[in-house]
Amino acid sequence: MERSLRSGRLATFAYFTLNGFLMGMWIVHIPAVEHRAGVSHAVLGWLLLLLGAGAFAGMQLVGPLTDRFGARTVVPLSAALCSAAVILPGLATSAWALGAALLVLGLGNGCLDVSMNAHAVQVERGYERPVMSAFHATFSIGGVLAALVGARTLSQDISPALTLGAVALFGLAVAALCAPALLRREAVQADPTQQAAATDGVTRRRTPRRIWMLAALALMLMLCEGVANDWSVLHLRDTLDAPAATAALAYGAFATAMTVGRLLADRVAARYGPVAVLRHGASVAAAGMTVAALSPWIPLALLGWTVFGIGLSGCIPQLFSAAGHADQDAAGANVSRVAGLGYLGMLAGPAVIGPLTHVIPLNLTFFLPVAFCVLAACTAGILRSRSTAGSAAPAETV
Repeated sequence: MERSLRSGRLATFAYFTLNGFLMGMWIVHIPAVEHRAGVSHAVLGWLLLLLGAGAFAGMQLVGPLTDRFGARTVVPLSAALCSAAVILPGLATSAWALGAALLVLGLGNGCLDVSMNAHAVQVERGYERPVMSAFHATFSIGGVLAALVGARTLSQDISPALTLGAVALFGLAVAALCAPALLRREAVQADPTQQAAATDGVTRRRTPRRIWMLAALALMLMLCEGVANDWSVLHLRDTLDAPAATAALAYGAFATAMTVGRLLADRVAARYGPVAVLRHGASVAAAGMTVAALSPWIPLALLGWTVFGIGLSGCIPQLFSAAGHADQDAAGANVSRVAGLGYLGMLAGPAVIGPLTHVIPLNLTFFLPVAFCVLAACTAGILRSRSTAGSAAPAETV
């Protein structure tokens, strides 16, 4: 059992890294794909909505399928779909073709996102301690690898179709090779007394409300992450008149802090509990964003974005973990709700901040995510309620 659990954990790391790598390879090829398809920036912006729509649909579709057939079956199929779909944007020569390609790629990404997180919950249940944040860190590492590989291939003028085709084959190989190591559902089943507690009438009435509360927090916190992704560089460039190279450090500082924070968050959660991670993490994120928004100096603003990333890093994994542990028989569906609304929040970041800049300066719009972080800190106690006794979290001390 211990050996299979360790193999399952390594396989989960591989799928998270693969997902980050696949999406990262698409991102670094966006300019080349845009040129090949002959679309403008404005048209591309609308087409990217199809990527988001496909991801949301995939998340809602695959959650119940994961509960019915098991993550061991669904994760490799989702990884194969996402891998095969990554080549499609590189082949598109028109707006219609690119839109269809992005819809399929989004579908594959959404399916893989939810199914691998559902399997991560299985692994965490088996370890009986927090391990979720490290999986999310490897997703970020996959994105870094994609940036390095993409920079190399683009510098050698290799066509997007050829590069993304090779990436697709690589992804299909990883999906197939790692599949046997995934856990079977019965390998991490709770004992009968735990299952009885999880299926009584009271729990069934209370769990859906709690899941939607977790999903609402995910929407707010992932909107905060989306703000950093889309506006941190523009903040330094437009508000503080930083050179382009210096402004780029804002996102780099945030992304690096997020990755490092997620590598450390599991140990913190194991010692102090998920409530402390969410409460104090969101509070630190609010403080960091406030510093970045109000700073008149570039170095202090960079520090603010770094602190924002550190604080935010461990929050989302706690929400995913709580959703997955709430009901073992509906882990996939619950994760899909939290991930789906969270993803909508990520997409809403630029849509919300953009119009606000017509009314108030860009740096002042950042107090919206500050407010969301404060609200998350104030409602962190929602993580205390557990529907199963098999939770990986320790007793709360904060």
